[in-house]
Amino acid sequence: MEHSIHHTRKNKFGKITGWIFLGILTAIGFALVLGYAVMLLWNWLMPEIFGLITITYWQAVGLILLAKLLLGGFGHHKSDRHDDRFHNHFKQKFSKENLSKWKHYDRFWKEKGEKAYNEFIEQIDDEN
Repeated sequence: MEHSIHHTRKNKFGKITGWIFLGILTAIGFALVLGYAVMLLWNWLMPEIFGLITITYWQAVGLILLAKLLLGGFGHHKSDRHDDRFHNHFKQKFSKENLSKWKHYDRFWKEKGEKAYNEFIEQIDDEN
């Protein structure tokens, strides 16, 4: 009996280790593909549109890291008050109660919206 418990633990450890290894390989593969995609997109668009030089694969990876550092950081910080205010504003604006009001939009537009819009356009035309 003790032999089977030990064997089960060893088997479970092996599965966990395998999944971790597979996750690391997947992350590395994704990073390689992302770097290659950024390089291709840059070399296709940027020289033609902005007259910039083409870049190598490692320069593309560096651009990804630089953009992540400058724009996104490396994780979500709950202590940032601006993020909390934005999140609360977004949550309030798109709550179920507010979104449920949109079910009346089509009726409003048919009854009042189109008429009001046309009157507004006539007013602008009269001003010009």
